Amino acid sequence: MIDFPFLLLCLAAYLVGSLSFAVIVSRVMGLDDPRTYGSQNPGATNVLRSGNKKAAIATLLLDALKGYVPVVVVKLFGASYGFDDQAVACVALAAFVGHVWPVFFGFKGGKGVATAAGILFAVEPLLGLATMSTWLIVAFFFRYSSLAAVAASLFAPAYYLLGDQVAWTISPAQLLAVTFMSAMLMLRHKDNITRLVAGQESKIGAKKDEA
Repeated sequence: MIDFPFLLLCLAAYLVGSLSFAVIVSRVMGLDDPRTYGSQNPGATNVLRSGNKKAAIATLLLDALKGYVPVVVVKLFGASYGFDDQAVACVALAAFVGHVWPVFFGFKGGKGVATAAGILFAVEPLLGLATMSTWLIVAFFFRYSSLAAVAASLFAPAYYLLGDQVAWTISPAQLLAVTFMSAMLMLRHKDNITRLVAGQESKIGAKKDEA
């Protein structure tokens, strides 16, 4: 039997995830479409290449929130409606998939770093903090957003496993969701990895005509 409330919940999370804030914020602030310059990726790092830090910060926060809010809502209120940790995992994946393949923007979205970070903070705040700390440390020392994202993606499932019985109890469904997002982030950064190896990757703060 089809569980329509569950399907509607996942659909709502997907639609929220499909809001490409890099494009929306750029339009509102009168900036060029981030899909037309730099890496052409609709994400905060590429918006930063426009030279507008406020737009980049707004993009980062809103992309994170669209992953965080749907998951937190289900965690806080889902049990009253019969939604368990599997529903949390599915909503998390739906929001992430919405960002990567947004229905409102021709199914061409960003790489998903900020949205995944928001999801991880919602699943377990300490997990999000550990993963974000990894990103910040790598980004600070090496100045490559893509390298920081790859490192954080690799460590996220490991952090979740290491926290079992210490900071949280592992949910197989949520572990699968975290692992899937990690794999997708690695796949979405395959071109960046190639450029890193070749020494051609742009560093954080590079202008759009330099990227």
